[in-house]
Amino acid sequence: MTESGSHRPAAPARPGRPGTANPFYGDPVPDADPSVIRRPIDPVTVAQRLTDPARWSLEFCAQTGSTNADLARRADAGRLASGQVLVTEEQTAGRGRAGRDWHCPPGAGLMFSVALALPAVPVERRGWVGAVLGLSIVAALGRVSGVDARLKWPNDVLIDGAKCAGILGEVAGSRLVVGSGINVSLTRTELPRADATSLALAGGTLDRAALLAGILDELGSWCDRWTAAAGDVDTAGIRAHYREVCVTLGAQVRILLPAQRWVTGIATDVDPTGALVLTDESGRTQSYTVGDVVHVRPA
Repeated sequence: MTESGSHRPAAPARPGRPGTANPFYGDPVPDADPSVIRRPIDPVTVAQRLTDPARWSLEFCAQTGSTNADLARRADAGRLASGQVLVTEEQTAGRGRAGRDWHCPPGAGLMFSVALALPAVPVERRGWVGAVLGLSIVAALGRVSGVDARLKWPNDVLIDGAKCAGILGEVAGSRLVVGSGINVSLTRTELPRADATSLALAGGTLDRAALLAGILDELGSWCDRWTAAAGDVDTAGIRAHYREVCVTLGAQVRILLPAQRWVTGIATDVDPTGALVLTDESGRTQSYTVGDVVHVRPA
């Protein structure tokens, strides 16, 4: 929207890059005409690619303020069903964590929000919903786009250390609303910040319909496991998999807390509530549920 131990899953093979630069991007990336790759997503194509299309209610729009805010308003009005997916080509008031704005040129990103009803998941464990979507995005990016993505605690998706997507999860009545904005075909000059990237710049395939279907398939599978485990992220395998793909774990980090206070240490774990466990130089551990993380030294 922009690891404990040493084990990391093998990176998927990336598609080959042509040897000459595409003038649209200014970098050697797969040839693509922007007027083609930024065409609106075809709802029929998405539905055809879904493993379980009946699970999701897909809605597409050309422009909205914020897909998360739209679904939250429906929840407040009692008009939000579980499985509702709202996808937009452009957001004029996209929101990230801590109320930050998020912008993307029309058709250049994959911007969507999903409503979930997970009554079997206790309230104190629902904070994991952003991580569950993150795991789904990482898996789909590898399987569909051919890029090796990782997670940065709490809500960023990274490719080669640069931010490719952000995730925002929130409670809306009896529903959970979780959304993401993924940089798909943005050029280097279109990126909002120097430490961001896009699938195009990373050499990934740019099929937004296939990527959305892949994410929803992964999300449905994770939610089924989470529900079957009565919200226990260890039984469901969520926390173990998160540890494998989170580059924050094992790194020396600085966390900016809401009171504008910095804390420094080694990120050693994520606890069962989703909080980041930090160990300082004295060996004392403390868990943090919110804060901006800066990786001082990678794992």
